[in-house]
Amino acid sequence: MHSSPLNGRLAVVTGAARGVGAAVSRELARRGARVALLGLEGARLTRLSEELGDRARCWEVDVTDDAAMARVAGAVRDGMGAPSVVVANAGVAEGGPFLATGPATWRRVVEVNLVGSATTARVFLPALLDTRGYFLQIGSLASFGASPMMSAYCASKAGVESFAHALRAEFAHQGVGVGISYLNWTDTDMIRDGDEQPVLRELRGHMPWPARRVRAVDAVAARLVTQLERRSTAVYIPPWLRAVQVVRAALPAVVARVAARELPRLAAEGGLRATGLLGAGGRAARLTGDRDGPR
Repeated sequence: MHSSPLNGRLAVVTGAARGVGAAVSRELARRGARVALLGLEGARLTRLSEELGDRARCWEVDVTDDAAMARVAGAVRDGMGAPSVVVANAGVAEGGPFLATGPATWRRVVEVNLVGSATTARVFLPALLDTRGYFLQIGSLASFGASPMMSAYCASKAGVESFAHALRAEFAHQGVGVGISYLNWTDTDMIRDGDEQPVLRELRGHMPWPARRVRAVDAVAARLVTQLERRSTAVYIPPWLRAVQVVRAALPAVVARVAARELPRLAAEGGLRATGLLGAGGRAARLTGDRDGPR
């Protein structure tokens, strides 16, 4: 697509092995971008790189490893040039009662989602300053709609929202754009695994119909990349999530009332158990960083 401003540009995508990251990488390549694929699952990254052909190269790396990320950033610059776009997408999730979740699992969610995004920004911002590029932070409805049974995920996504706002203010005068995306349920292995867990299945089931609908990952990726082309400061998928910002101050009270009614029933049915890290991507993250072991 030669009309795309991404044509010939270099984009870096973390968490590129599967899910939103892989779909975004494909869409970027379709619009003419070259893509540096970063993630934990080397075999999947290699297959995706081969699928995208000479437009892509891949690096297996943990986004929470400062030294390794710095080395990869240098290798990307030496091997592919200075990126114009960085998509901080790497993320994991867990569910279940806070006190039943092992501390290492809880910490790992925050480290990957929040600290990993900061590490990604730290190592690639020097290149974005050179290219006057754009940094897109992948957020979530959880960034402003905190839910019980997902305390680590909600805390980390609220954190990345504030982090993106802070970066935007700090680097705007230097020509670097920073955006935050708010995604609702997307058809990835993490969400499918969550639907197998009673506590998370109930969580989605008690949301209003538009809010509990699961969207195709390729459609989400196409909208993300379109907004990326526009260097948007905020991306809402679905678009009606923008309206939720108006009432976000009221959400905690509403959620608390629903939880007070439903959690005792779930507890009585034995449905309140810690899920561990969700999906195959979560299992890969657990193997590298989680000391609580399988759940």
